[in-house]
Amino acid sequence: MTLDSVRVFRHPNALLVNHVHNVLVSAGLVPVLRNMTLGGGAGELPPGECEPEVWVPVGHRQRAEALVDEALNGPAEDCPNWCCPACGEWLEGVFDTCWQCGQARPV
Repeated sequence: MTLDSVRVFRHPNALLVNHVHNVLVSAGLVPVLRNMTLGGGAGELPPGECEPEVWVPVGHRQRAEALVDEALNGPAEDCPNWCCPACGEWLEGVFDTCWQCGQARPV
């Protein structure tokens, strides 16, 4: 496509492509969706050319690929359980906020 952007994800499932796009947007990146409506051309066009894609600026490639991997496969390492410093409630590592009092996990 262009030299200033790179494809970081493509898949025949447009919902999954939109999910990846939303993950990158929420992380502050500026992804671009491409080929979202080419599915109807499959058969006339090569299937690989019709799959929805997510592209980012070249400088964001490494971060975007890491975010895509985490979104699809989960975090690389397990987060330890933690105790809320405000109310003493024990929480599983996947939670960033205490369900009991709303306190954020300490850094």
